[in-house]
Amino acid sequence: METRQSIDVCAPLTRGGEPPVPEAGCDLVTVPTRQGLEAVDILRRGAGDAVGPVLHDDGGDTLGFVVPPGTAAAWDVPGSTCTETDGRGLQLNPEPPVEGSDWLLPPGEADLATDPTVLRAALGEAARLIEAADNCR
Repeated sequence: METRQSIDVCAPLTRGGEPPVPEAGCDLVTVPTRQGLEAVDILRRGAGDAVGPVLHDDGGDTLGFVVPPGTAAAWDVPGSTCTETDGRGLQLNPEPPVEGSDWLLPPGEADLATDPTVLRAALGEAARLIEAADNCR
């Protein structure tokens, strides 16, 4: 039997009218931009499958998906990395945490984190779509 992890493991704090900010750090799954954009489309089209904040790094040509803390310990998806942040260097507020980056889906406009099981499936589907498209050329 498959069980779905709770997406709200980053307990929100509210500060005035600002978007929710997690108490504990979240992990960050980084993928190439092309695959990440396909995955975002897949996640947003899915029935009930929500996507959390997504960071676009223009210089590195990558997308970063905010996932619940602890995801990095078991992340093994080829072509991606999962970094444990422990709250260092990643703050979920409207301003991008790194110069040269910007939020594709900003905090406050998305769920607190993307379910890693759902993200893994979306990244796999995105990779297959990209491979099929590239083979048609």
